[in-house]
Amino acid sequence: MKKILYAMIMIPWLSIPFLGIPSLKRFLPGALTMSMYLVLEGRLAEKRKWWWFPFTVKPNVLGELPLIFGPFLVGSLWILKYTYGKKYIYLLVNLLVDTFFSFIVTGWLKKLGYVTLIRLSKFQLSIVFLIKTVVLYLSQFLFEKFYKKTY
Repeated sequence: MKKILYAMIMIPWLSIPFLGIPSLKRFLPGALTMSMYLVLEGRLAEKRKWWWFPFTVKPNVLGELPLIFGPFLVGSLWILKYTYGKKYIYLLVNLLVDTFFSFIVTGWLKKLGYVTLIRLSKFQLSIVFLIKTVVLYLSQFLFEKFYKKTY
């Protein structure tokens, strides 16, 4: 299981050189803000028992950290690169990716013994992802509004 978790973190980062330095500099603040939001959400989800990670990297560390700092962070960068400024395409891409994760990937991760939804259905998880989609876009928008630079 540890090998899978390490791969979950490392494999997405292999795509970063293809993102380009300008895109990385531009979208990293929004993606990092989203990652911090996900850490806080993970703490809330742990208390409210929305989902459960029976396998953790270390004790007292959120089980979803490999997801947050692997595919979610890097995926946010890629999605922002190709869809930021195109609201409807951004929403459509996120809807497709989030639906795929909620209905397909969570089942696969459950079979691996990595995560189990407890008080949240897959549909409710999709709604949670929709909220994250809005938070990511707004955080990037606010960053660019208040810290305008030439990209």
